[in-house]
Amino acid sequence: MTDPAKVRRHAERIRELVASVVRSQIKDPRLGMITITDARITADLRDATVFYTVLGDAAAQASTAAALESAKGMLRSTVGKALGLRHSPTLTFVLDDVQDQVKHIDDLLAAARTADAEVQRLAAQSSYAGEAQPYRVDEDEDEDAEDADESDAPSATDRR
Repeated sequence: MTDPAKVRRHAERIRELVASVVRSQIKDPRLGMITITDARITADLRDATVFYTVLGDAAAQASTAAALESAKGMLRSTVGKALGLRHSPTLTFVLDDVQDQVKHIDDLLAAARTADAEVQRLAAQSSYAGEAQPYRVDEDEDEDAEDADESDAPSATDRR
């Protein structure tokens, strides 16, 4: 079994190496404004997934994905040499759409706030359908309960 701390260290090192190589060595014009956000590696250190974001529209994302796919061999050899592992991990690039998810969640939260405000406004204007006390209260039971409470209390003579 591989140590989880070792796996995390290798994943972090892969992220740093890929970011460095993309910034300095890849001269592909299809490569857009890219940020390497995360890297994960399997416990056997054979497969690595690299997450990235691209600034731009869908065309910029597609062209950056193609550029990364064409540079995958060079990136894999660089990562393999730097890590010193017996087997260089295969690299898989995944577009990290965190910003889209954040925007979607923010929109959902704004809709929930609007709905809550509407419920609060309607609740402030509402009144009871019947009386404020909807249950019948028998006055005889109230008097019996008060008498029972008084008789249950120990008197001064009972305490001695």
